[in-house]
Amino acid sequence: QVQLVESGGGLVQAGGSLRLSCAASRRTFSTSAMGWFRQAPGSEREFVAAIRRTGGSTYYADSVKGRFTISRDNAKNMVYLQMNSLKPEDTAVFYCAAANTYYSNIRAYTENAKYDYWGQGTQVTVSS
Repeated sequence: QVQLVESGGGLVQAGGSLRLSCAASRRTFSTSAMGWFRQAPGSEREFVAAIRRTGGSTYYADSVKGRFTISRDNAKNMVYLQMNSLKPEDTAVFYCAAANTYYSNIRAYTENAKYDYWGQGTQVTVSS
C-alpha cells in the first residue's frame, strides 16, 4: 500500500512562492505517474500537474502553466510542486496522488479517476 503525505502548505501573499512536498511511504517504483490536484471551497477537485515516473515528462493545467513546476526524486520517494507568482485564486487544499497505470497520453493523468492513491491534503492560502 502506498501512503502519501503532503507538506509545505501555508499562508502567503499574492506574488509569493511556496514549495509543496509529497512523501511516499514506499518506493514509487511501481507507480507510473504522480500528480497534484487542488480543491477550493465549494469547488470540485481539479488537476494541477502530473509527472511520469520515468523520462520526467510533465503536464500542467493552463491556469498554472509557467508559474508552477512539478518535479520528483525517485531515490527519495518525493514529489514536489514549486509554486511561484501565487494568486488569491490559487487558494485551495492541494493533494498529491499516485497512479499505477501507464497511459501513453500524459493528458490521461488530468483525470481524478486515473489515480489509485491520495494524500490527505495541505492547505494553501494566498492573501491579496
